Order: sequence, then C-alpha cells, then structure tokens
Amino acid sequence: MDILGLREKLESRQITIYFSVVVIAAGLAVLVHGTTALADWVNPALALMLFVTFLQVPLADLAQAFSRVRFLAALFTANFIVVPLLVAGLVQFLPADPMVRLGVLMVLLAPCIDYVVTFSQLGRADARLLLAATPALLILQMVLLPVHLRIFLGDSAASLIHAGPFVHAFAWLIAVPLILAATMQLWAARYRSGERISAALGVLPVPATALVLFVVIAAVVPRLEPAVGPALSVVPIYVVFAIAAPLLSWGVAKAFRLEATAGRAVAFSASTRNSLVVLAFAFAVPGAVPVLPAIIVTQTLVELMSELVYVRLIPRLGAGASVSSSQAS
Repeated sequence: MDILGLREKLESRQITIYFSVVVIAAGLAVLVHGTTALADWVNPALALMLFVTFLQVPLADLAQAFSRVRFLAALFTANFIVVPLLVAGLVQFLPADPMVRLGVLMVLLAPCIDYVVTFSQLGRADARLLLAATPALLILQMVLLPVHLRIFLGDSAASLIHAGPFVHAFAWLIAVPLILAATMQLWAARYRSGERISAALGVLPVPATALVLFVVIAAVVPRLEPAVGPALSVVPIYVVFAIAAPLLSWGVAKAFRLEATAGRAVAFSASTRNSLVVLAFAFAVPGAVPVLPAIIVTQTLVELMSELVYVRLIPRLGAGASVSSSQAS
C-alpha cells in the first residue's frame, strides 16, 4: 500500500482508532501502576500532533484562508462571541466549586484545532478551509482565554491562571511546530528528499492524535477516582453544549450567508473543543489534580460520542442549498 492509500485508510477509520485507543489506555491505566508518569509526555505528544497538523496546511492555502473574510468572521463570531454567551448561560447550573467551574470554562471556551479537521471532513464540511484557519484559532484562544476566565470568574481567576504556562505553551505548542512545518514545506518545495519526507509525515495526523489520546487517558484515569463526583456533575452541561453549539453556529453561518460546506465547518469548529491542548494548561494550575484534569477529560469523552452523531447529522445542514461558493469569501 502506498503512502496516500495508507493515509486515506487511517482517516477513514479514525473514529474506530480513537475509541480503541481510549479503551486500551483506560484499561492499562486501571491494570498497570505508574501510568500517571505519562503526564510528562503530554506536551511532547501535543507538539508532534500540532506539527503534523500544521504540515497539512500549505502556506498558499493559509494565505488564501485569511482572504476568506466572511468565513473567518463567522468562525470567530461563533467561537469567541456566541459560544462564550452559551457558556455564560450554562455555568449558572454548575456547582459552586471554583475548580469545577474553571475546568468547564477552560475546555468550553477553547475551539479545537486538531481532530476537528478530520471529523469535519467526514461530515462533508470544508475541512481544508478550517485546517488553514487553525493557527489563527489557536492564537486567538490563547489570547482570549485568560480574558474570558477573568470575566467569568472575576479576580479569583488571577490566582489560578498564570501567564507562564500560556507563554510556554504558545512557544512549544504553536510557534515551534508552525515554524518547523513551514520549514518542512519549503524544503519539500525545493528538494526531492524533503518532498518524500513531507509525504511520509502526512500519514501521521491520525496516529499522532491517537498517541495524544492514549497518553492523556493513561495519565489521567488513575487520578479520577477522587474526582468522580465532580466529573459526573458536569456531564449534563457538556451534553447540552454538544446539542446547542452546532445549532447556534449554523445560525451564525447562515447570517453570514456562507455556502453549505463552509457553514458546516463553522458548526464543527464551534462544537468541538480543544480539550487535549487545554489539559496541558490544567496541569500547571496549582491544586488542579485530580479535579481539573477529570473535568476536562470528561468533556473529551462526551465530545467523542457527540462526533459520531455530528458526522451523520451535520452533512444534512444546507444539503439542498444552492449557494455560490463566492459567498463564503
């Protein structure tokens, strides 16, 4: 099987791969002692995942994505205005525990920038357009998340969130992977050896995401027992979010008169959260373990179940519409 065929096979079976990895990681975490040490590998695994994700965005496509002003306006409106308003309503039903509230806010206010691309592709959305916008989404959430947390939590957020982890995460999870991806693309454009290596790395997005899921689940599950109560208490909030977010964001897409595939991309983006990256921030919060990681991982599990529904229902959004693709520009 050639590299392209292997990549297509992995992408077509990614849901099965992700769920299998989660089950295996959870089983090992229960049966084998010492998997919590894998927490040290969360950031390196994330950096690899983001590098191979950014590598799939040609520099020309990245520039073109920023010319799609209407799409970006809808994407940013859905993720950074509509979703925070939805979350503002949902947090009213949360327990008073500040750590529970912090965990829910951290994960629901951060749009996904990794496996949302492959799920959106399965859901007949404009996955390449969404992929090209991922660096901007990641940078904006890094800037806005501390602001949103201070708005929602008041001055108490200042004692829980420190700038250091965010700066460190920006450098190692955004800047370095993005620079390496751009360098690899330039090498591939000039030399045959670079082209071959770049093509081989194109197989890695699904395995890299599976690796992150494995490391995260294996590292966090052993710590969940003391936090089972708080984790279960937020499940209804995550379920309501999973239902409301795609509907509200599709309304935003219609308001901006996006074509159906671009509108579906906005719906997937607003519905899928950046739990894997946010988890790295959670470990840096004083006194976070075990509640904060448990709250975030619970959202990941609810979301993976929701994606099975999204990839079947979201393709029906705008299925009969005949909107010109130029309207998304």
